[in-house]
Amino acid sequence: MGTSSCNLGRMRALSVLLAALVAPVALGFHTQLMSHSATRASRFAGAAAPRVQRAGRLGARQGAGGLVMMPIGVPKVAYRIPGSPSADWVDIYNRLYRERIIFLGQEIDDEIANQIIGVMLYLDSEDSKKPIYLYINCPGGSVIAGMALFDTMNHIKSPVVTINLGLSASMASFLLAAGKRGSRMALPHSRVMIHQPMGGAQGQAEDIKVEAAQIMRIKENLVRMYSQMTGQTQEQIIRDLDRDNFMSAQEALEYGLIDKIIETTDK
Repeated sequence: MGTSSCNLGRMRALSVLLAALVAPVALGFHTQLMSHSATRASRFAGAAAPRVQRAGRLGARQGAGGLVMMPIGVPKVAYRIPGSPSADWVDIYNRLYRERIIFLGQEIDDEIANQIIGVMLYLDSEDSKKPIYLYINCPGGSVIAGMALFDTMNHIKSPVVTINLGLSASMASFLLAAGKRGSRMALPHSRVMIHQPMGGAQGQAEDIKVEAAQIMRIKENLVRMYSQMTGQTQEQIIRDLDRDNFMSAQEALEYGLIDKIIETTDK
């Protein structure tokens, strides 16, 4: 009985020892297997990546049923560059540029002004006889940046058609009126707001004096050009710019800021 108990104890100790020796080997094998599986998965993912990329491209041979869905995020449309065998998803505004349509839908600053100026110059170099359509829904902004746009509109040979939708306020109303005469339009429920230029200066007294003189000079130029574009007298323009002056599309038409109202067709 003592011998059996001793043998049984030895067998149990041997089992524990074997288990301790086998466990790391099994764990190592399991880890190696997982590593091998991950490597295969990464290789598979790497091989599948070009397929996912190609899914964002519309092949020229694909039919209507083979079109993939539009990417989520910035609105994009399928566009095939002439001569290219397949189409790509492009930003909707970039696509409209190809149709000579430009949107001014944010506050006017140097960045957006430079972008629009670049597009205008490019479109004018492509075909200076076709019009460029400038859609405006803008709260206004920098007078200097707006004047850069104004000068470019007069510099290029392509006629610029301006269309007001939503609100054209402050400097945006000036650009609206700066379109080609007879081609300045507005949607029925759009609004226009005109007012005198605003500015702020701080620092030494002489610096403030210089800034004030520049603002007055800008105001005089705006009054003169508003008068030329609308047919109103400069005295009338000065009175109307004294405070925020909102107009409906019909009032803007009567004032001379636009030439026609685009009537919606009945459906």
